[in-house]
Amino acid sequence: MAIIVVPKEDLLKQIGTQFEPGAWIEIPQQRVDTFADCTDDHQFIHVDPEKAAQTPFGGTIAHGFLTLSLLAKMCEESAVIPDDIVMALNYGFDKIRFLAPVKVGKRIRANVEILDIEQKEGNRFLIKQGISVEIEGEKKPALIAEWLAMFIVG
Repeated sequence: MAIIVVPKEDLLKQIGTQFEPGAWIEIPQQRVDTFADCTDDHQFIHVDPEKAAQTPFGGTIAHGFLTLSLLAKMCEESAVIPDDIVMALNYGFDKIRFLAPVKVGKRIRANVEILDIEQKEGNRFLIKQGISVEIEGEKKPALIAEWLAMFIVG
């Protein structure tokens, strides 16, 4: 993973950049329980190992929104940034799909590609990143997303 710093004039040339996968992040039960407490989402499939063991998943799984919220950490070192950036803002998502459950105890990591960069007026650039969250040892990703960021440059 690397942060690529370029002059704003070269930012559009970075469309198609693919980054090495990020570091693995383990998803222990404690993290899932803490997320459940923060969001008041205590559905048994996330917080009750005995009851969840009776489901097709065979145990507890992470909340999809927990996996989504970890994108900030998983992608922190996979970015193209203009050298005169003032700030970057989370602009939202064009697409999010939860494709496979993340079983408690598994590890996940992000794969990132710059899908599009659109120059806006006022020294702003809208960056669209394609994200796939890989589950260690699984064929299907946990989620795919098109994540948007707005860069304000000097």
